[in-house]
Amino acid sequence: MKKQLTIISLAAVFILAFSACSTVKKLPANIAGASRARFVGTWTLTNISYDGLLPGSVQTIFNQASPEDFNGSSWKLTNSGNGIYTLTKGASQTIFWSYDKSNGEIFQFKKLYQGDSARKVQEGYQLIVAGIDGNTMTLKLPVSLGNKTAYVVLLFSKVQ
Repeated sequence: MKKQLTIISLAAVFILAFSACSTVKKLPANIAGASRARFVGTWTLTNISYDGLLPGSVQTIFNQASPEDFNGSSWKLTNSGNGIYTLTKGASQTIFWSYDKSNGEIFQFKKLYQGDSARKVQEGYQLIVAGIDGNTMTLKLPVSLGNKTAYVVLLFSKVQ
């Protein structure tokens, strides 16, 4: 009886040891950093619309150009947070981007100029992530309008 108990105990130890060494399973998308990967790639801004605003009422976005000048722009976002957007008229801007879901889903970026370090740049832009999947991304840029908030809505299509 003692010998059988010893054999069963050893078998249980081996089974436990081998099950602990099983292959790692794919992490769910809600693990920190996993949902950030959805943004990585090259995107084209394909449509600009307005929620709570009249077209033409916003003169400049991102302190650079009119919303219409961003239509057709290319946005390259790397996994490291580095990125660049290029307007159809040729102007390019280096950025450092991040994704924050601590208070809703927010895509944020800072403009970087020659010699800037992302850690030292304090100002940037926050856009609400209205939707994102493998092919499209919708970001909403908040605009203060008196005592309420309206939005410039940016629709992107993924190129690669």
